[in-house]
Amino acid sequence: MVNLTRIYTKTGDDGTTSLGDMSRTSKNDPRLEAYATVDEANSYIGVVLATNGISEEVRALLVRIQNDLFDVGADLCTPVVDSPAFEPLRVLESQVTYLEEQIDKYNADLESLRSFVLPSGTPAAAHLHVARTILRRAERCTWAAIHAFGGGVSPTTAKYLNRCSDLLFVLARDANKEIGDQLWVPGANR
Repeated sequence: MVNLTRIYTKTGDDGTTSLGDMSRTSKNDPRLEAYATVDEANSYIGVVLATNGISEEVRALLVRIQNDLFDVGADLCTPVVDSPAFEPLRVLESQVTYLEEQIDKYNADLESLRSFVLPSGTPAAAHLHVARTILRRAERCTWAAIHAFGGGVSPTTAKYLNRCSDLLFVLARDANKEIGDQLWVPGANR
């Protein structure tokens, strides 16, 4: 359990921060960029939760995702090493599988797509689309960290973020179910 007794420590005033193993790194470290972007996505899901127009079932799912996104951040900030002194929190394949199950569940009731969806519709759908794009950026940042640190960053985190953004896309479509999606019309304004 995390115990936060002080909010500011001043240890980051030199442009460095602590990773989960207590090593110090630059605030420009790709791992930090990845988990900071995950935090941004998590915060934006909080905006979705403050919006009307989502069911209690979806609300509970989003809270679960928020909790899992903290797990993703914890995983990203703790370097993968052989024989760690303490077992680190890692994102599991079962968390990815759960997202896939939810995608299939919510997508089953949606109309088949004939084009790309314009990110719009109800306020809940529009906010879900913004959260989705932030997760896509978090995934790209995670891949940058994976490439920079090789085996030092778990690729399961990127997989989780990919599926999570897919799920938010489906949930945005679900939030627009009554009004329908606005579809892209290629070359409509030529």
